[in-house]
Amino acid sequence: MIDEALRRGLLALARRDLETRDRLAAAGTLFDAYHPEMQAVHEANAAALLVFVEAQGWPGRPLVGDDGAEAAWLIAQHAIGLPPFQRTCLRYLEAAAEAGEVPTWQPAYLVDRILSLEGRKQVYGTQFDWDGKGEMSPLPIEDAAAVDALRSAVGLPPLAEAILVQRASANRDNRPADLAEHRRRMRAWARLVGWR
Repeated sequence: MIDEALRRGLLALARRDLETRDRLAAAGTLFDAYHPEMQAVHEANAAALLVFVEAQGWPGRPLVGDDGAEAAWLIAQHAIGLPPFQRTCLRYLEAAAEAGEVPTWQPAYLVDRILSLEGRKQVYGTQFDWDGKGEMSPLPIEDAAAVDALRSAVGLPPLAEAILVQRASANRDNRPADLAEHRRRMRAWARLVGWR
C-alpha cells in the first residue's frame, strides 16, 4: 500500500532540489563550483531520506510509487558531498532493485556516480563531463566494449544515444573556460569531502 504522506514528502524534496538547481543554473552560478545553496539542499534532503532508510529500508515502488521511488533515487544521486551517505544508499538501492522495487538503472547510475567521484572508471557510462573539444562526453569507462550490453541489462539505451542526448541538452555557456583548472578543482573538492 502506498504511503501517500511519504510519497508527497519525497516528491517535495526532489522538487526543491530541481528548482534550486534550475534557478542557480539560470543565474549562471551553479557550475562554478559546488554552490553552497545547492549543497545545503542536498545535505538537508539526504538527512531526511537517511532517517527513513535506516529505519525502514529503501522507499521503493510498493511503498511510494514509481515517482516517489525515483525522487528517493534523485536525492541519493545528487548528494555528492556525502560519500558515506551515497555508499549507504547504494547498498539499500541494490537490494531494492534485486527485490524488483526499483528499476535496475537506478543503482547503475549511483554505482557510476560513486566510481567517478572516487576517480575510478565507471561501469555503465552514465556520468559525463566536458571534454577537450568542448563537448559533453562520458567519463572513463571500465569496459567500453561491453558497456552497451551492461547498459541494456539495466534498461538503459546504447551509449551513443546517451551521448547525443547529453550533447543536445548541454548548455555551452556552462563549459569551463579552463578545462585543466576545472578538473584540478574537482579533484581537490573530491579529496576534501572524502571521495579520494
